Order: sequence, then C-alpha cells, then structure tokens
Amino acid sequence: MTGAYFIRRIRKIARAPGIGVRFESRRGKGSHGRLYFGDRFTTVKDRKKEIGPGLLRKMLTDLGLAPSDLEE
Repeated sequence: MTGAYFIRRIRKIARAPGIGVRFESRRGKGSHGRLYFGDRFTTVKDRKKEIGPGLLRKMLTDLGLAPSDLEE
C-alpha cells in the first residue's frame, strides 16, 4: 500500500461517521506530511512509496483504527 492509497482509504473510512480528515504536507519534512483524522494524527512518509507492515500498523494505532478497518 502506498502513502497516497492509505490517505484515500482513511478518507473513505471517515466519510460514513462524518469524521474530519485533512493532510498537511507543510507539517512534514521533505516528502513527509501529517494526516489528521478527527482529533488524532499520524505522519505519512513519501506518498509514492510503499508502506511496510510495521509502519502501517503504527500509523493505524496513531489514528485509533484497526487493520481490519482498511479492508474493503
């Protein structure tokens, strides 16, 4: 899963309960940015590169989500 796909999936998850989602590239350094999900946030690395399983798990934990939430 790439960073851009991760952001799209989080936006889709947030749509149903009406949770606000925004991505701020200026809050990161280089190709990193900050993804806000309601009152929680996580840092997304380069949006063009693959996210490893450990980092993906950590990012979901930061947002208060489970890996099963990403399943379509």
